[in-house]
Amino acid sequence: MIRCHLSTLMGRDQLRIADVSRRTGLNRSTIAALYKGTATRVDLPAIERLCRLFHCQVGDLFEYVQDGGEVNR
Repeated sequence: MIRCHLSTLMGRDQLRIADVSRRTGLNRSTIAALYKGTATRVDLPAIERLCRLFHCQVGDLFEYVQDGGEVNR
């Protein structure tokens, strides 16, 4: 599974969903889904805007975590 660390980054910088939306131009619902960990897909431009805002790399924003199941190859 992919874990999103947006809530951690927002907490670090003391930003609300509305703040991130205003600064990135992303829809509030997109940010809320990432914040809550319910997003099923994210566009690359959205990831780029978030990385630019938080001065981070993609790996700082997202993390791959094995869910204990077998990976199909």
